[in-house]
Amino acid sequence: QVQLVESGGGLVQAGGSLRLSCAASGLTFRTYAMGWFRQAPGKEREFVAAITWSGGNTYYVDSVKGRFTISRDNAKNTVYLQMNSLKAEDTAVYYCAGDRNIGWIRVRRDEYEYWGQGTQVTVSS
Repeated sequence: QVQLVESGGGLVQAGGSLRLSCAASGLTFRTYAMGWFRQAPGKEREFVAAITWSGGNTYYVDSVKGRFTISRDNAKNTVYLQMNSLKAEDTAVYYCAGDRNIGWIRVRRDEYEYWGQGTQVTVSS
């Protein structure tokens, strides 16, 4: 049974930092591209960042470039999202997702096979 479990969310002041983690189990993690999405109240779930199986390639939505960093540790079956210089508009539930493929970045929700339950990030202004 595949499980993706996010952690690390919380309440932070604008300008602060958080690091989200997503621990995967029940799959061969190193064969999966991973992504982070977020969903704010009343809005659709949107792409934030993605990383290939090896970590060699990453991709970000423009609004987080230079502030967020996605990384992974295949030995720990974990993907991370380091979030710096947080803004009120980053407030959302953050989800990690996995797609079994080697070599491709995925940015669309329907390209991901597995999802976590989400972790709340709240940025106060």
